[in-house]
Amino acid sequence: MSKLLTISPSPHVHTSDSVNKIMYRVILALVPALVWSVFMFGLDAVRVTLLAVVACMGFEYLIQRFLMKEEPKITDGSAALTGILLAFNVPASIPSWIIIIGALVAVGVGKLSFGGLGNNPFNPALVGRVFLLISFPVQMTSWPIGIHAQTDAVTTATPLAILKEGVKNGQPVADLMHNLPSSIDLLYGNMAGSMGEISAMLLLLGFAYMLWKKVISWHIPVFVLGTIFVFQGVLFLANPDKFIEPVFHLLTGGAMLGAIFMATDMVTSPMTHKGQLIFGIGIGVITVLIRNFGAYPEGISFAILIMNGFTPLINAYVKPKRFGGKK
Repeated sequence: MSKLLTISPSPHVHTSDSVNKIMYRVILALVPALVWSVFMFGLDAVRVTLLAVVACMGFEYLIQRFLMKEEPKITDGSAALTGILLAFNVPASIPSWIIIIGALVAVGVGKLSFGGLGNNPFNPALVGRVFLLISFPVQMTSWPIGIHAQTDAVTTATPLAILKEGVKNGQPVADLMHNLPSSIDLLYGNMAGSMGEISAMLLLLGFAYMLWKKVISWHIPVFVLGTIFVFQGVLFLANPDKFIEPVFHLLTGGAMLGAIFMATDMVTSPMTHKGQLIFGIGIGVITVLIRNFGAYPEGISFAILIMNGFTPLINAYVKPKRFGGKK
């Protein structure tokens, strides 16, 4: 009697890990930052997160079931993770209908239009975030004050926006420092921003957990953040009146979230360590250029998406030699 054989292309790697395990471990790594966001923004953070997750999972189910005519895979954790990351990239006060649109773009355009998980060239959550930023700039740049802040204001600018506007108006960085949070405040998250921008310390805790569980390697986050630090440091030494010291750029904005949780997406980042080095340096350089010279105060989202587009070329450039083959 002949046996049914399943044949698949290489690489043939045996491991106890699965897509479900990896996705849910990443979600678990985001929980401390999520808890802090709820503490800072209250029920709005819960509303935005739940709505983003449910919308992403719902759109994935509907598109796979009725348009792609295949078995929905919403239990693998990828849609839920996309929803959490999308929520982490928007203001906690954003209207619910905008979140739903962002979820549709993230899942429908950024992921399933390319065939689903494993085929998307760009990070889906960032596709949704950039679409919302371009389409609804007012709502996407109205940052709520934390519920524990001692102020009557409802919204305020992020530290990056305050810095960029001040430098644009010719103010020296030293004068702007009085209006910016200290490094300790930035580390603990005592500032305005999205849910994923106000908890650098807890994002680093999630990074340590993912390294321990071998969900990601250290290469991309270290090279992204290291490049930001070095490049911004050079600019700061060249003109300290115009460019702020590099630690500020590491602890504010989406640098930590982007470097740790979004640039490390296995599908959209290079496979080899050498490729990851190139990828990380590229993200760091583009981020610093946009933050200092571009139209937007933040550049990490655009930087990651641009380097996502270069990933196939990087993989081809640093492809390892086949066993037994010649260079």
